[in-house]
Amino acid sequence: MGTTDRADQGKKPEKKAKRKSEKKPEKKLHWIIVGAGMIVLALACGITGYFVQQHLDLVAVESAAVEAMVHTEAVKLAEYSKTQHRKDSVRQNAGKDTSRALVDAARYMLDGIKNRPREVEVTAENAADFATIESCMINTETGKIDVTMKAKDLAISDDGYYYLFEEKAYQSALTGSEYIIEDQKDVNLTFSVNLNYNTASSRLFSKFVVAVKKNGSYLAITRPHYITNPQAIAKYNLSFGNTTSKKGLLVDPEKLQSSELDDLGVKHAAYNIPLSRILGQTTSEHYPTVYYTYNGRNYAFNGQIIAEYDYIFTNLTNRGITTTAIILNDHSAHPELIHPKARSGGHAPYYAFNAADEDGMECIAAVASFLASRYSGTGHGKVVNWVIGNEINARSEWNYIEHMDTASYVDEYARAFRVFYNAILSINSSARVYISLDQQWGKSLYSHNGYGSKEILDEFNRNLKAEGNIDWALAQHPYNYPLTSPKAWSSSGKAGSYVQEGENTPVITIKNLHVLTNYLQKPEMLTEDGKVRHLILSEMGYTSSQGQELQAASFVYAYKVIEANQYVDSMLFSRETDATSEVNQGLALGLCTLGGGRKSIYEAYKYVDTPESAQYTDFALRVIGISNWSEVIRRY
Repeated sequence: MGTTDRADQGKKPEKKAKRKSEKKPEKKLHWIIVGAGMIVLALACGITGYFVQQHLDLVAVESAAVEAMVHTEAVKLAEYSKTQHRKDSVRQNAGKDTSRALVDAARYMLDGIKNRPREVEVTAENAADFATIESCMINTETGKIDVTMKAKDLAISDDGYYYLFEEKAYQSALTGSEYIIEDQKDVNLTFSVNLNYNTASSRLFSKFVVAVKKNGSYLAITRPHYITNPQAIAKYNLSFGNTTSKKGLLVDPEKLQSSELDDLGVKHAAYNIPLSRILGQTTSEHYPTVYYTYNGRNYAFNGQIIAEYDYIFTNLTNRGITTTAIILNDHSAHPELIHPKARSGGHAPYYAFNAADEDGMECIAAVASFLASRYSGTGHGKVVNWVIGNEINARSEWNYIEHMDTASYVDEYARAFRVFYNAILSINSSARVYISLDQQWGKSLYSHNGYGSKEILDEFNRNLKAEGNIDWALAQHPYNYPLTSPKAWSSSGKAGSYVQEGENTPVITIKNLHVLTNYLQKPEMLTEDGKVRHLILSEMGYTSSQGQELQAASFVYAYKVIEANQYVDSMLFSRETDATSEVNQGLALGLCTLGGGRKSIYEAYKYVDTPESAQYTDFALRVIGISNWSEVIRRY
């Protein structure tokens, strides 16, 4: 029994003499206690069952308990009890008198036998949920990954161990026999393993499974679980800057040298990053290739294009603007980025990210880590919001991959999303990572074999919670339906039947935005600490094709709704300047015309969040047909 036993033995003579003189009437009880202690010591030292039985026969008190202890199973259980209570029993009793320690040890022994978990056969039906990984987190003190599992019973298997396995993000089942670490079976266990950050054996993007050896093979007894706190190793923690206003804009890079953004009072900005633009080498002597090594692999980024983004993000940062970058997977010379099931067929602008094989996963991780590192206040500007993909519910239009059921479709996206999330948060602990959805909430109305945003959001939430909940956020696009409708407040025409008040409304626009924010407040949608998830309206706009006054009034209406809704962090109006391709479709969404002229909406946008707001925005009351703004914001 180590140091504790020696200390107790050294005090025995003194203790016993004192008890004889002070507690003679309790002599019989004393010998009963000592007898019980001898039994415990006999079991712990491996004395034969027969010798133990002889001592037990001398003690009549609590015969039922004694019989249980000498039962054949008791020898087996004694080892379990000894292990279970070694730390709390032996250490707690260090320094106490021997008889008291033995009585306590005996009580713990009996409790261990009484409370020992059942041993249960593992079957194909109960294996996956036999135990649960309750957390998988980077320990900030040790730098290791602590994987904590819990079970109700002990699994019957070939030996007395549980085994921890590592699966890569692209793997979907336990394969092979190369486990990381094993530990003796228990209903509560924590495995600690190395993170190996930014090495060829990095586990930052891995998922972990606990298994048993059954009939010579390994069988998983938990579902996979990813690391959920990559921010624990982050080098940066960026401030979100000015959040007093929710007013944002999809900026025109051609105007960054002008004072227009300052004049408009823009506080939030969005900018797209198509991956084909930034990847690859350049031969320019003025803009040399930027090389980046991650997880033991080398990657090349186009120096000239990176310099362009450096300028854009630095310019926005210096203006005090909170910046959102939208990462888009367009067709490029890097097919490993595109999901294998998206490489043939389809002519969409953007494709599903590839986390289905090693090359794709590693490339995504490197791109995300590079961007987060470069734009975390290291002299190239700051980006705090990262949107992964565009309107992913519109499968054939904006996130092309072959058609599949909702759960499979979301799983492919969720795996890539986790890689982006862990890579970005491991660099900047305060970054926010968003899933992008459009206004087709209850069903897909124009996307070919697409999905409703609600079903995607529900499945995405379920998927991430099942394998380790993280603080994902939502970037939604509450455009009018149809897109060419100029009136944000309208209930006539198609909008009347599609924009409804219930949570199963076909469409969510700014008019019924509360349906979305109410939905995000449902208990099952909250973060692990019970908070409503962050929401930005990362793309929205109104056309001036049917009149500039209608466009301006729609913007004012929308901003009043957004300003009153505490669950919306920001809105990003699309766009600063009209785009030719959109104008040709009847979508003149800019604050300025193609020729640079300022539309009526320009002044409304500029003053909507200032003390002079009423002077420049109250015209919209007449256009909308209401007497005051309380009629618009009363539900908030």
